[in-house]
Amino acid sequence: MQKYSLTVLINEKVTEAGRSGIFDSLKKNFASLIKEDLWGARSLAYEIKHQPKAFYGYFEFEAEPKSVITLDKNIRLNEDIIRHLIVRIEPKKKRTKFVKKEKAVIMDKAEEVSETIEEVKEEKGKAKVK
Repeated sequence: MQKYSLTVLINEKVTEAGRSGIFDSLKKNFASLIKEDLWGARSLAYEIKHQPKAFYGYFEFEAEPKSVITLDKNIRLNEDIIRHLIVRIEPKKKRTKFVKKEKAVIMDKAEEVSETIEEVKEEKGKAKVK
């Protein structure tokens, strides 16, 4: 099961009942809904299909990849949805190994630099003695 996010722009002329029907039909393809955010009607940066405004909806959900393909097809067939974006959310990776490795590399470099500084000081001390 993968996590996905879906952003949908619905034609502003669609009624409240129509929008809720569209959202319900989309949710049928979700195995589990994690987050639902309805942003409301907003102005678009540029007209899409001759519409200056659209109703935004954002969802985070879990689903199988096959059901996401079906969801995408259903969205493309719906004429009231003027734009959509489905993005797979990658799981967060633990960084402890990476941080430990980087810390070890930095410590090695610091030791090399301090050894070089000591060598330079010794050479300066020999040069002053002569």
